[in-house]
Amino acid sequence: MAITVEELIEQALTLSSESRARLANLLVDSLDAGELGRINRLCATEATRRRDDVRSGEVEPIAGEEGLRKVRESLER
Repeated sequence: MAITVEELIEQALTLSSESRARLANLLVDSLDAGELGRINRLCATEATRRRDDVRSGEVEPIAGEEGLRKVRESLER
């Protein structure tokens, strides 16, 4: 019986951060060039939106170390 995507995600989330990062890299590398172009455009659009949010004052930037700490804490929950 084949594993479902939901089951695979559930299992992947039990991996260590390092293993999840390695898996994410392998999955991105497996995408075809056409799809990567789309992903790069989406990333650029998101980066522009975030930049504009900071410039407008809608979002208050924080130091990188603090941001990483918050991300790590959220992953530990």
